[in-house]
Amino acid sequence: MSPRLRGRVESLVRRLWYARDPGLALRALRACLAPLSAVTAFVARRNRNRARALAAPRPPLLVVGNLVAGGAGKTPLVAAIATALCARGLRAGIVASGYGATRNDPRLVHAGDDAASAGDEPLLLARATGLPVAAGRDRAAAVARLLAAHPQLDLVVADDGLQHAGLARSVELAVFDERGIGNGRLLPAGPLRAPLAQAATMDALALNGEAPAPIAHPRQFRFRIEPLRFVAVDGHAAPLELKAFVRQARGQRLVAVAGIAAPQRFFATLRALGLQPQCVELGDHATLGRAGLAALAASLVVMTAKDAVKCAAWADSRCWALEVQAVPDPALIDWLTETIRGRTPA
Repeated sequence: MSPRLRGRVESLVRRLWYARDPGLALRALRACLAPLSAVTAFVARRNRNRARALAAPRPPLLVVGNLVAGGAGKTPLVAAIATALCARGLRAGIVASGYGATRNDPRLVHAGDDAASAGDEPLLLARATGLPVAAGRDRAAAVARLLAAHPQLDLVVADDGLQHAGLARSVELAVFDERGIGNGRLLPAGPLRAPLAQAATMDALALNGEAPAPIAHPRQFRFRIEPLRFVAVDGHAAPLELKAFVRQARGQRLVAVAGIAAPQRFFATLRALGLQPQCVELGDHATLGRAGLAALAASLVVMTAKDAVKCAAWADSRCWALEVQAVPDPALIDWLTETIRGRTPA
């Protein structure tokens, strides 16, 4: 699919899922897709029952995932949680699917690996945390690969996997952002991967920023995503603090590119910092290729850290990545520490 066609499809999907007044055509499309949403509901309930029937894993496994399709700040939150739990004395490792990678097999991921084979999110987690990371479409096999290489781990944190039937889990954290649940329908008529009622059976909700809680849940925690610094993708210069980069960008033609599920959030962050870029949406998990980069008429190109790991091999001196960090409510880390320790064999 061409980038232009992909962009049009993703724009249509966003309107289908999130438009408050979708119009007659989109309402008709939602109705036509309702039978497929019923299939999604059936599969989600079956997978949920299978996952909950699995024996409790050892060591404990924490799943940080989405009920809503698309990014909600989950990957930075996984990095923050794993790092914070290590600071509390727990030895943590991470697993992720490696969606879009050329390899599907369970594999260890290291900071120096190639994003095409490792997967952008596993590679980003390995670089951001320095912790053991494994990836694979079969999450249970990825966990086994991780533990075979690092048997001393006290905890495994899974980046997504709430709907993965074969993944035994100890604690489930469902992440929501400001988009909420859109029209409240299941895929493909709406953004929900599983019936919203499943959120009530999860251990806690993690709400990004001022995101409203989609259901009444007794255990809710908030976190925020903060910009940290700008990093030269090709390594030609030292990282720049936020204000220093804004000063450097004055008077230059700045293009911002984003191959993530919620690109407008990234663009809004740049504007809040005082930048006025031309914004280019690549599509979720899309890569800014060599030719695409060369075609950009820009003095500076700004991208997400997730985009940067995929185009580092051909990035030029114009390319800078905005590094961000998740800052969770300390109460979330307190609760997770107590919960995980209570489920870790002595």
